[in-house]
Amino acid sequence: MGKTYGYDFTKFISKSIVDLCKGKKYNEIRDKLKNYLKNMHESKIIPEIIQASNNSWKIIEKEYFKKMDKIMKYKLPNVKITAHLTSVGRCPYDYNKKKPNFKFNMFSPIPEIMHTAGHEIMHFYFHYYYWQNVEKQIGYEKTSDLKEALTVLLNIEFRDLWFVRESGYPNHVNLRKFIQEEWKKKKDIDVLLKKCIENKEIWAS
Repeated sequence: MGKTYGYDFTKFISKSIVDLCKGKKYNEIRDKLKNYLKNMHESKIIPEIIQASNNSWKIIEKEYFKKMDKIMKYKLPNVKITAHLTSVGRCPYDYNKKKPNFKFNMFSPIPEIMHTAGHEIMHFYFHYYYWQNVEKQIGYEKTSDLKEALTVLLNIEFRDLWFVRESGYPNHVNLRKFIQEEWKKKKDIDVLLKKCIENKEIWAS
């Protein structure tokens, strides 16, 4: 599993699951893992968590997209975005133009689940409209860092929707601080991205 952007997700995963999976391919441990999680996956509370999450998202959905469309200057294409429940603390996303999807943590409270949804959907905006151009200028790794660090804008513009603040990844502290400061000067995503790309100091580390 390792670290992602300097963050070790394994510390929030059951040691039994880490030991079961470490050094193994999914096909090797699939049946054992399925059996280990059987009781949890068959719990009657799972549908309730999913329903509560769906209902809560419907309440903020219109306002979220109104805000994000304004910030990113584009609307997302009319595709279905699917959210999958996971019992593991990590909530990855899969950018697929036809079937974008992400995971949310079943153990998180509703406000955090709403934040996770907003966070991951913001990534889709970036992929659809900015990734390709940015990657040509600064490469894959820095583009990935920038995409992730941009979510600091959720702390500024979206906290009224879920009242949760994110701290981001350890590797992005300076980049997020720079983004936050520049955004307060001028709320324009094109200007912001240009400054991030051109400012060599924030990439020095």
